Amino acid sequence: MGIVLKQSLNNTIVTYIGFAIGAVNTLFLYTNFMQPDNYGLIQVILSVSAVLMPILAFGVPNSLVKFYSSFKNDSAQDGFLTLMLLLPLVLIVPIGILSYFANETIGNLLSKENNIVRGYVWHIFFVGMAMAYFEVFYAWARIRMKSMFGNFMKEVFCRVAQSILLMLLWFKIIDIEFFINGLVGCYLVRTIIMKLYAYQLRKPKLNFNFPKNWQGIIKYSALIILGGSTAIVLMEVDKVMLNNYLKIENVAYYAVAGFIASTIAVPSRAMHQITYPLTATYLNDKNKSALKELYQKSSLTLFIVSGLLFLLILVNLSELYELLPKKYSGGFMIVFWIGLAKVYDALLGNNNSILFSSDYYRSILLFGVLLAVLAIVFNLWLIPTYGIDGAAIASFTAFFIYNTLKLVYVKAKFKIVPFTHETWKVFALLIVVGVLFTTFSLPFHSIINITIKSLLMIITYLGILYRFKISEDVFIFLSKYYLVFLYK
Repeated sequence: MGIVLKQSLNNTIVTYIGFAIGAVNTLFLYTNFMQPDNYGLIQVILSVSAVLMPILAFGVPNSLVKFYSSFKNDSAQDGFLTLMLLLPLVLIVPIGILSYFANETIGNLLSKENNIVRGYVWHIFFVGMAMAYFEVFYAWARIRMKSMFGNFMKEVFCRVAQSILLMLLWFKIIDIEFFINGLVGCYLVRTIIMKLYAYQLRKPKLNFNFPKNWQGIIKYSALIILGGSTAIVLMEVDKVMLNNYLKIENVAYYAVAGFIASTIAVPSRAMHQITYPLTATYLNDKNKSALKELYQKSSLTLFIVSGLLFLLILVNLSELYELLPKKYSGGFMIVFWIGLAKVYDALLGNNNSILFSSDYYRSILLFGVLLAVLAIVFNLWLIPTYGIDGAAIASFTAFFIYNTLKLVYVKAKFKIVPFTHETWKVFALLIVVGVLFTTFSLPFHSIINITIKSLLMIITYLGILYRFKISEDVFIFLSKYYLVFLYK
C-alpha cells in the first residue's frame, strides 16, 4: 500500500505541474503568440487525434492492466506482451492505408467550413497513432508499478515542448508550419521515450505462442474501444464539430473558455487516484457500509471544492478576460455550462469507480455509447443555432444525462446515493456566497481584484464550513492546518 500511496501523491503533484504549464500555454502564450485561426487549427488536429486514439489503441492499455498478472511465467508473459504490441496494428495499418488512398476525401470532410485543415490528415493520423502507442507503453510501465515517469511524460513533456515552440514562434525563429510539424514530432518522440522506459522495466522476447485465451482478450479489448471512444468523444467532439460549422478561430475561443472551466475537474482527478483502489477493495470484500461512506464522503468533499472553484471562476471571469486579448473575451456562457457539467461530475464522487470496478461494466459502456451519439446529435442541433455557446450547452446536456443515468443505475443496483443533508447545506452556502460576491466589485487592477475577491471568498466560504462543521473531513483538515483560531 505504501508504494501505491507514494505514487498517487507524486502523480498528483505532477498532474498539477502539467496543468499549470498548460494554463500558461492556453491562457497567455497561445492567445498572444499565435493567430486565432492557427490556434484553432492546432486544437482541431489534437482533438481529432484524441478521438482517433482509443480506436488505434484497440483497448490494449486496459487489457494489459487486466490480464498481465494472470500470466505467471516469462514465456506466457512474452506471448501476451507480443500480442499486445501487435494488436493495435490491426486497425492502425488499414486506417493508415485508408488515409493514404482517401486523403483528399478525408481532407474535404474535415475542411468543409475551414480550408486550412485540408492538408493535415497525415498529421492527425501520426499524432493519433503516437497517442495510442504511448498509452500502450504507459500501461506497460503501470503493470510494473512504475507510473510516475509515464505520468510526467503524459502531463508535462508535450506541454513544455509547446511552450518552447511557442517562444520560438514568437521570436520568428520558426514559422507556423514548423510549429505544427514540431508538435507532431513531440508526440512521436514522447512515445519513443516511453517505449524505451517500458522496455527497460520489462523487455519482452517476441513469442508468437499467444495465450490460450487470446480470443477472450481480443473481445475484451474490442469492448474497451467503445468505452475509451465514448469518453473521448464526450470531451472532444464539440471542438471537432465546431470546425465543421464555424470559422476555425471560434475553436480557439472555445478552447480557452473550456480550459478555464476544466480547472474545476483537477481535484477530482487527484482524488480518483486514491478512491479507485479503495472502491475496488470494498466491492471485492462486499463491504457495503464502507462503500456507501466513501461514496458520500467523496461526493461531499469534491462538491465543496469544485463548487468553490466554480464560484471563484465565475466572479473573477470578467477580470480574467481583461488579462487576455479582447477577441477571446466572449466565453462567459461556455465557462458557465462546461463548469456546471464539471461540478455535477464532481458531485457524483466515486460513482465511476463503483461502476467500472463492479460486474456492471458492460452496461455503463452501453450508456456511454448512447450518450456519445446524443452528444453528436446535440452538437448538430445547437451549434448551427447558437454557435460556440451551443457547443457548450450540448456538452453540458450530454454529460448531465450521462451522469444522471449513472447516478440512477448505482442507486438501483447498490441501493446507495451520494447525497446527504450536508450536500444541500453546501448547495445553499454556494448560492449565498455566489450572490454576495457577484455584487462585490473593486476599482483596482484586474490581478489585484482577483486576488482580493478570491481571498475574501475563500475565507468566508471555509469559515462558514468550519463554524457549522458541515463536512467532518473539511473540519479535520482545517483544524490540522491551524485555522481553528480564526473561527473560535
